[in-house]
Amino acid sequence: MNFFEHQEAARRVSRRLIVLFTLAVIAIVLAVNAVATFLYLGVFSPPLPRGFYLTNTLVTLLMIGAGTWWETARLASGGEAVARMIGARRVDSSTRDLLERRLVNVVEEMALASGTPVPRVYVMDNEMSINAFAAGHSLHDAVIAVTRGTLARLTRDELQGVIGHEFSHILNGDMRLNIRLIGVLFGLLMLSMFGRFMMEIGRGSRDSRGGVAVLMAAGVALWIIGYVGVFFGRLIKAAVSRQREYLADASSVQFTRNPDGIGGALRKIGGLTQPGQPGSGIGHPNAETLSHLFLGAAKPSFVSGLFATHPPLLGRIQRIYGRALPMLPAHELPLAEALGEAGSSPAPAAIGPATGGAVEIDYGLSPVAALVAEPARGAELERSIGVTHVDGHAVAQAVMKLPGEAELEAALVDSSQAQLVVLAMLIEKDRPFSGQQRQLVAEAYGTDAAQRVDALHDDVQRLPPGLRLQLLDRAGPTLLKLAVPVRERLLLLAHGLIAADGRVTLHEFLLFTVLKRRAGRDAHRPAPVRFTSLEPLAAEVGLVMSLLASVRLPEGPERAYNAGVLLLSGIDPPRVPIEAIELDAVSRALDRLNQLAPLVKPRVIKACTAVAFIDGQTHWKAASCLRTICASLDAPLPPQLLGEAGAAAAREAGESGDEGAARQPSPPQIS
Repeated sequence: MNFFEHQEAARRVSRRLIVLFTLAVIAIVLAVNAVATFLYLGVFSPPLPRGFYLTNTLVTLLMIGAGTWWETARLASGGEAVARMIGARRVDSSTRDLLERRLVNVVEEMALASGTPVPRVYVMDNEMSINAFAAGHSLHDAVIAVTRGTLARLTRDELQGVIGHEFSHILNGDMRLNIRLIGVLFGLLMLSMFGRFMMEIGRGSRDSRGGVAVLMAAGVALWIIGYVGVFFGRLIKAAVSRQREYLADASSVQFTRNPDGIGGALRKIGGLTQPGQPGSGIGHPNAETLSHLFLGAAKPSFVSGLFATHPPLLGRIQRIYGRALPMLPAHELPLAEALGEAGSSPAPAAIGPATGGAVEIDYGLSPVAALVAEPARGAELERSIGVTHVDGHAVAQAVMKLPGEAELEAALVDSSQAQLVVLAMLIEKDRPFSGQQRQLVAEAYGTDAAQRVDALHDDVQRLPPGLRLQLLDRAGPTLLKLAVPVRERLLLLAHGLIAADGRVTLHEFLLFTVLKRRAGRDAHRPAPVRFTSLEPLAAEVGLVMSLLASVRLPEGPERAYNAGVLLLSGIDPPRVPIEAIELDAVSRALDRLNQLAPLVKPRVIKACTAVAFIDGQTHWKAASCLRTICASLDAPLPPQLLGEAGAAAAREAGESGDEGAARQPSPPQIS
């Protein structure tokens, strides 16, 4: 499976979740009616009142529905709301804590090398176990949280393996499914909570008449019936979570090219699961509610059996290495060793006897995981769209040193300065900061801010043009710390800077499109699926490919365009001449294409990749255009952009002059 297939699989699991939820609701309704009948006939004489069962059913459904709606609404802000539920603290990108700095760097490397937005990072300070989770509604809303024990007990390679595991959940559609599951489970528990509430009222009442006894009996009954919801809730969590944990382990190995990363982390969890040791346990009261999100079992009672949210550690380790291996000690590491500065230190002694046999990687679930074991097969698989990996070469491309790095790095982690960096990027290369643009910034942020934008513009000018979108990705977590009205003001000001000179260059359009998707009001909301085939969107596909073809081969766009059309069997989108391309129409087309079903999006990206890489190579303009298309479709970058051609395109600092292959008199509208 690749990224898009996993997204579609997550949608199928969501449909199964609805079926299981419906069965649970039916069981609860039947139990409520049975107990209500018993209680009524124990106090009153038959017959039952008219509408007795209907009333019980409606009240029960109302309580379950209200609970589900309430919890889902409470989690509307996505990953950040989940992090708050577990008491996690957000890690500032400018942190001076070296272990937190290492965590931020690993997350940033993984995101940039895979072509996804950089998730926000959280730490659970009070948890000394080894555990982590990812949460959010979409790629743009993702957060990754780890325990303090994960930071203190894992080496850098092991930490990268854990982050790779969480990135699998981000890329494979698990996050949105898990948040839905939290709301569903809360609804199923409403009767139990209401029963407990009735029991508290009965205990606190001084009235000794029969009404209190009935109230107490009803409370006890509802509390017990509520455990029907608990039963189904745990069953649903187990059904949804276990196989996806195997997949995330395999994907972590595939991403990092290092089975000792996630494998070592799991072995240390096993080594820490001793009497008096925390293992992967989470002590927060909401740990049970969120147990299906975590890397390891958050509560010991979930470790084995039908209701286990996670597969057994030994089984996960055996799938990674192909054989059983002993657990590892998980003491807190010296700082230098944790940061990877201790040199080639010997491996820690294993806990328990080792078993012999050749290492044989058999993941059983996902063919992409075989990239590690079968390089020849991996070369073929990597050519498919949606297969993501992070190896050392890709990371080196993603986080290459920036000219003027000290100034830009300091600005990217400050919420005020990051806004000014974005504005500086929107000023055209080799053009001055115009008087009208300066006035707009001064009116919004003050004269000092306008001067700062001018200085940052000098630093941005020294950037290779292909790195600007990557710089914007690195600013993403900082921008998302801003309140929605502040982000909207930034978008309006960016729109004003673009419009100031009466034209829109290609690089302005690309930057603004990604900025709107990364930091706009709807950044955390996944696009609804409204199209299951490309036929209704043939015109949109043709427009986007026409722009890309005109950028890649302005002297002969037909040839580049036709290379993409060959991969679009079943539709024949019309090519739009360069002079007829309007960038605001392209923006609307990308918004509609993002409403495609997950398994249809790869056709668009494959076709666009063929256009951008006509003759097996590309340049920074086409590469940046392709990056923007992927960002607009909520998709990771195709492997070609992470390969040698993408690196060469990003380093083309020698190209200058007119960056706008397509222009129009009015800027794209913010919508």
